[in-house]
Amino acid sequence: MIAVGLGLLAALLWGLHDYCVRIFAGRADALALLVLVFIVGAVLMAPLALFSEGWDRFTPITMGFSLVSGLFYVAGAYGLYRAFAIGPVRLVAPICGAYPLLSVAFHMARGGEAGPIVWLGVLTVVVGISMVTRGEAEEAAGRRLQAVLWSLLAAIGFAFTFGFSQWAAEMAPETPVIWIARLMAVAAVSLAVLLRGKSITPIFSMWRTALLLGTLDTVALIAVAHAGGFPHAEYAPVTASMFGIVTVVLAWRFLKEAMRPIQWIGIMAAFSGLALLSLV
Repeated sequence: MIAVGLGLLAALLWGLHDYCVRIFAGRADALALLVLVFIVGAVLMAPLALFSEGWDRFTPITMGFSLVSGLFYVAGAYGLYRAFAIGPVRLVAPICGAYPLLSVAFHMARGGEAGPIVWLGVLTVVVGISMVTRGEAEEAAGRRLQAVLWSLLAAIGFAFTFGFSQWAAEMAPETPVIWIARLMAVAAVSLAVLLRGKSITPIFSMWRTALLLGTLDTVALIAVAHAGGFPHAEYAPVTASMFGIVTVVLAWRFLKEAMRPIQWIGIMAAFSGLALLSLV
């Protein structure tokens, strides 16, 4: 199934993205780095988007969906950052990783169908991801209610990001859709940094890191949005949510982080969920 394949590609790219973030974490302010990553993505996509065919298919509604998608992506990314800053991982990771349930609900709200097998498959994927992330090293417990609220913002943000971008991609080419969303994300994050009163100038010394992260993030978003033109597009965000598994496995392989038996069981459960979805 093409939508599942595109989701797996996005999961691999975002998993590698988060693995790189782990390596470079602590070297720069996360929000400032996010600005540079978004800018890189927008610059890389500009030639493809501007010379893409299909701009005449844009309507005010399509443009609105693209802009809203960018805003929700900022909300999801910032919610994820804030949730993990408070911790602990075993509390916030399962909530953030539950956004596929919201993605399927978004699909149904648009008039789509999702039978028992679909819900079982999605739930199996979410549970598998939860098992993998719960095996991660525990962080100090912080303000748990705030952590839950930020985690919910992340889950809602990512679900609506994919929902609106795929919706827009059904009416217009996905590359311009994602580019417009990325421009909105750049504007929103830049405004947030300015309101915080901090300069992003020092972060430009990490342009190579931003180039890598921006490329991985942008191509992953394009993959999920591109799934909007294929049957069962709602499966792409579900599959893409497995990026956390990719990150954990890469950290186990290259950073020598321990993998517990429950994490391997979670990986098998998540792929079992994908197998169920492929039957539909």
